[in-house]
Amino acid sequence: MEEYFRVGVIANTHGVHGEVKVYPTTEDIRRFDDLKEVFLDGKKGKTLLHITGVKYFKNMVILKFAEFQNMDDVLPLKGMDLLVERSNAIPLGQGEYYIADIIGSIVVTDTGETLGTLTDVMQTGANDVYVVKTSQGKEVLLPVIGECILDRDLEKKLVTVHVMKGLLD
Repeated sequence: MEEYFRVGVIANTHGVHGEVKVYPTTEDIRRFDDLKEVFLDGKKGKTLLHITGVKYFKNMVILKFAEFQNMDDVLPLKGMDLLVERSNAIPLGQGEYYIADIIGSIVVTDTGETLGTLTDVMQTGANDVYVVKTSQGKEVLLPVIGECILDRDLEKKLVTVHVMKGLLD
């Protein structure tokens, strides 16, 4: 299981007082209202940052950290991920799971064949789509619907699927 979850990516600086514009990668953009700290995933590992201010502008979050006081301090952070520990993640409802926990799962068919490795989850609106990379390097897209996705074992990192007609063409 993943220990950290990405909640945003630093897109740019904002103003001269060390604020940053963050592109949120979380379903609930308002979750930043309750966050007191995040981890910066930088070249030297993870660094704990303390949030002292949160504002919203269009589809971005503007964050102020106690550790930075001016634009020059935050300029090198552009493009870096902001993470939260699993304990600070948004609680799950029944039957829900964190996408990060299913990435890397082995995907097998209901006939026992190994299809490949789940590499990504595309969120399309109507239903999610699992991206599976086969051992031949081909990408297979599987709709996350009951007749296709039969079982998910997050502990074993195993997903069992029924390959519907036409999905491998």
